Amino acid sequence: MIYCSRCTYPIVAVNLAMDDEKVCSGCIVSDEKSNIDWKSREKIFVDLIMSYKSKSNQTYDCIIPVSGGKDSHFQAWYFKQLGLNPLLFTYYTHNYSKTGEENLTNIRESLGLDHYVFYPSKHVIQKMNKVGFKMTGDMSWHFHCGVWSLPFQFAVKFNIPLLIYGEHGFLDLVGQYSHDDFPEFTKRQRNEDMLRGFSEDDFIGKEGLKEKDLLWTRYPSDEDLDRVGVRGLFMGNYIYWDANKHLKIAKQLGFKENPEPYERTYRRFSNVDDIHENGIKDYLKFIKFGYGRCTDHTSKDIRLGYMTREEGVKLVLQYDHIKPKASLEYFLKMTGMTEEQFDKIADNFRDPRVWWIQDGKWWKNNLDNIPRAYGDVKLIKEKQIPFLKNH
Repeated sequence: MIYCSRCTYPIVAVNLAMDDEKVCSGCIVSDEKSNIDWKSREKIFVDLIMSYKSKSNQTYDCIIPVSGGKDSHFQAWYFKQLGLNPLLFTYYTHNYSKTGEENLTNIRESLGLDHYVFYPSKHVIQKMNKVGFKMTGDMSWHFHCGVWSLPFQFAVKFNIPLLIYGEHGFLDLVGQYSHDDFPEFTKRQRNEDMLRGFSEDDFIGKEGLKEKDLLWTRYPSDEDLDRVGVRGLFMGNYIYWDANKHLKIAKQLGFKENPEPYERTYRRFSNVDDIHENGIKDYLKFIKFGYGRCTDHTSKDIRLGYMTREEGVKLVLQYDHIKPKASLEYFLKMTGMTEEQFDKIADNFRDPRVWWIQDGKWWKNNLDNIPRAYGDVKLIKEKQIPFLKNH
């Protein structure tokens, strides 16, 4: 494991690169922020979105996919301040926390906006949770698919060409692009990054799932997207993105942080909605790649100047490896699996660049350069992991 010398990211993070000084691409791109004229960029953004303002008042000015979190509140507030009429859109995961539900209601009521919430069949989602976990190592595959499919279906259906997302995650976190690239959402990004090369067709026939169960997963055709002129823009390309500042505006609107500390990170205002985001979904990232949500949060806050790397390292060592309880119990009950079955399947997704086996336990190197063991080896079949013979 090679770690960035400035933040807490390991080189195995998706789409991350490092220079000869072991400074990661995320930190290098983050440095660009200090040299950008953000006022000029915001003017470009405002002029751009105002050009999409509905002339007839017979449709919405844009669609904003929202989870109900702090960034969602900021995005909706920003467009409301401009006098625009966005349609809020939410893909409901069936994993919402109580506070997340309250925030989801608050975002539309505090700003007086229309809000479409799509509820997929819970029976279908129960099956997709199980299939997604076994096939991709992520029970939330259906969530990624819904968030990056349904808003585009509605854009085509209601002839609303503009979709607005927050920051570009792969730019902001790992520096996949420069801020000067102004990346927009693409079908290729959906397929390769968001859905990790899988499609809804991979789920058909598993756990009794049928094609008719997954109609909501379909992405519009190129012809329909071109006809409407659909574009997916990221606000973070034009506006200085700082979740800590967005939190202040969100709280003024009535946004609530998680009432209890999280098991796997120190931030109580991020990923409040879905119990798996800071729970087993993130724990599986640790199992696969040896880092988790606390690494994401500390890296962001180090780059923004809210903490030192030394402080970040201590937090990562405290939180990243913790196995969450409530989230795991909820998932096991929903899928009918046991914890032992969960662990055996999870083991098969461990990255050999990170993990090795010694004395029946999984080991990895850490930010403080001290190797530690994290759990007993519980593989389904050794032949499923060809790298085992090399250790």
